[in-house]
Amino acid sequence: MANIKNIALAGHHGSGKTSLAEALLYCAGASDRLGKIADGTTVCDYDPEEIKRKGSISTALASFTYEDNKINLLDTPGILDYAGEMQSGIAAADTVLITVSAKSGVHVGTRKAYAAAQAMGKSTMFAITKIDDKDANFFNVLTELKTVFGPTVCPVVVPVLQNSEIVSYVNLIEMKAYKYDASGKAVEAALPDEITEKEYRLEGLVAAISEAVAETDEELMEKFFEGEAFTQKELIDGIHNGMNNGMITPVVCTSALTLAGVDMLLKEFGLLVPSAQEVPAAQAATDDDMISLECDASAPLAALVCKTVADPFVGKMSYLKVLAGTLTPDTTVVNAKTGAEEKIGKLYTLLGKKQTEVKTASAGDIVAAVKISANTGDTLCAAARVASAEMPEFPHACYSMAVRAKAQGDESKISAGMQRLTEEDPTLTYEQDPQTKEMILSGLGEQHLEIAVAKLKAKFGVDVLMSEPQVAYRETIRKKVEAEGKHKKQSGGHGQYGHVKIAFEPCVSDTLIFEEKVFGGSVPKNYFPAVEKGLQDCVKKGVLAGCPVVGLKAVLLDGSYHPVDSSEMAFKMAASIAYKEGMKNADPVMLEPISTLNVTAPDDNTGDIMGELNKRRGRVLGMEPAGKGETTITAEVPVREMHDFAMYLRQVTRGMGSFTMEFLRYEPLPANLLSEVITAIAVNAE
Repeated sequence: MANIKNIALAGHHGSGKTSLAEALLYCAGASDRLGKIADGTTVCDYDPEEIKRKGSISTALASFTYEDNKINLLDTPGILDYAGEMQSGIAAADTVLITVSAKSGVHVGTRKAYAAAQAMGKSTMFAITKIDDKDANFFNVLTELKTVFGPTVCPVVVPVLQNSEIVSYVNLIEMKAYKYDASGKAVEAALPDEITEKEYRLEGLVAAISEAVAETDEELMEKFFEGEAFTQKELIDGIHNGMNNGMITPVVCTSALTLAGVDMLLKEFGLLVPSAQEVPAAQAATDDDMISLECDASAPLAALVCKTVADPFVGKMSYLKVLAGTLTPDTTVVNAKTGAEEKIGKLYTLLGKKQTEVKTASAGDIVAAVKISANTGDTLCAAARVASAEMPEFPHACYSMAVRAKAQGDESKISAGMQRLTEEDPTLTYEQDPQTKEMILSGLGEQHLEIAVAKLKAKFGVDVLMSEPQVAYRETIRKKVEAEGKHKKQSGGHGQYGHVKIAFEPCVSDTLIFEEKVFGGSVPKNYFPAVEKGLQDCVKKGVLAGCPVVGLKAVLLDGSYHPVDSSEMAFKMAASIAYKEGMKNADPVMLEPISTLNVTAPDDNTGDIMGELNKRRGRVLGMEPAGKGETTITAEVPVREMHDFAMYLRQVTRGMGSFTMEFLRYEPLPANLLSEVITAIAVNAE
C-alpha cells in the first residue's frame, strides 16, 4: 500500500496526456515501443473510435512498476463531452497530473481538471508538455499557472534557455542540470546562472521552492527565516507533505516526443506523489452513520466500481478501486447500493487493452473484474461491513436527439446496445419520451451522441437515424360553448341512434373532467360511460394540430335515445361529433411547454447569455453570485427554442458554462408561430 501510486492524467483536449502516458510507459520499460497518436499505436487510445478520431474518449488504465512502486496511470479524456470520464478517472486516483501545453497555456480543460481535483480532495501536479516545440514558452505558462491557480504552484523541473533554445533541464530539488541526447538519455550538465535570457535566475527559483516548502512545517519556516538552505531530503519531504495536504502543486516540464524530462517525472512519482496509504481515507455511508474506510489490507473489504466498459465479446468489465481490505477471485461480496450479492471472478491488471491475471488486489490498488453486474458508483463490500463510498456527481445530460432504427425490426437491438453503452457512460441516457413516444438519446454534446451512435454500429451492428426531438405541444380552449352531436344511421334491421348535448368549458386539469346534468331520462344512465369513453378517446387529438387536449371540462346536459336503435357505440359516436363541433367554436389554442432554466456562467458572459435568452423568448427572473467569478441566471424559457442552447453556451463561455432545465408548465403559443408549428407536426406525423 505504501508503494502504490494512483495517478490520473487530466487536462485540456490536445495538451498531450496520452502522448505523455506513452512516454512514461516506454521510459519505465512497460512498453517496448513509443506509440504515436497519429499512427493509432498508443497503449491508452486503443478503442477504434479513439484511433479514428485521434483523441481519447474514455479513461484508460495502464498499470506498471517503476523501481519499487506500482503506478496505476489513468489517462482521462480532455474533450468536454467526456467530462464524466474525467470525473471517473480522478475519483479513482489519489493524485491528478494536469498537462498544460507549453504552446497554448491554461485552457478551460485545465481549470476544470484542477477544480475537479480540488473538489474531490486530490493532490495535484502540473506537467508542462510539448516543451520541444518552437513556439513553446515554459516561463510564460509558469507565470500563467501562478496567476490562475495561486501561490501553491511551485516549479520543480525547469528548462535552461539560450537564444530561445533549450540547452538543459534543471532539477531544483537535486540542484543538478541534465542534457538529453537524441534517444532521450540524460547526461549531467553544468548548472547555469541564468535559466532564461533576462527573465528567471536560478536563485529566484530556488527561493520560490524553499518558501513553498517552509509553509508546510513550523520548524522549516523557522529555518527559512534564519536564512539556512534546506537539505535535499527536507525539500523532498516538504513537497511530498505539501502535495498531500494541498499546499503545494509541483510543476515539471517534459517532451513526449524527445523524452526530455520524462525520467525526472518518473522519479518525482516515487519521491513526491503521496502513496495510496498516505491519502485521506475514503468516506462511506452505512445504515447508521458515515465512516472512514482506512487503506488497510486487513480491514473488511470495500471496493468502489469507478468505471464500467461494455464489450460485446468480453462482456462487462469493471474497474475496481480497492478502498480497504484485500480482494481475491471467487469472493462473494455485497453491493452496498442494491443489497445484492455478487460473485467476483477473475481479476486483472490492465495496460491499455492488455490484461494480466492477478491473484489478489490489496487496499489502494486498482484492478479490473469481468462479468459482474455492479454499475459505476457501486461499492462492493464484505458482508461484515456494508458501506457505500462517495462517488462524485456526474454532469447531467444537456443535449438530446430522437433516435429511430434505420431498418425495421432493429428496435430490440438498439435497446440492448444502448443499455450497455449507458452502463459504460453514466452521462448518457436513453429513454422514451412519455408524451411524444420518441426514443430520446441524451448526452453532454453533439460529439458525445455522434460517438455513441458510431459505437452502437461498430459494437452491436445496428444503424440508427437521429433527428431533433419533437416538442410535446398541447391544445386547450379559452371559452365555454355548448355543442350537439347526433349519430343516426338506418340500415336493414337495427339502426344506430345516439344524440347528446354537451357543454365544454376551460378548467385547470391535465385530464378530461366529465360531469352529467341530465334531467328527465333523456339519456339513460347506462349510456353515460359510453359518452365519457367517446370524449376520452377524442381528447387524445385536438382540432388544431392533433395534439392532446388538456384543461377541458365536459358536462352532458341533454340528448335523446331510441329504445331499439340506441347503443353504446352510437352514443360514443355522438359524443365525438359534439366534441369536434364544440372545440372549433371554443376558441382553441396551442400550448407549449415552458421550463425553468438555471445557467451558471462566468460573470463576463452574463450579458451575452441574457441577450440570447431574450432572443429565444425567455424571461429572465433573476441573477445571483455562484462564487469563483461566476453568476447563476434563472429564467423561464420555451422548450421549443432551447434544443441547441447547450452548443451556444459552450461556445460563448468556452466550455465554462453549465445549465439545468426542468419542466414548469404549459403556456399559450404565440399566434405568429401557430402555422409553423402545425406544419412541423404534420410533417413529423408523416
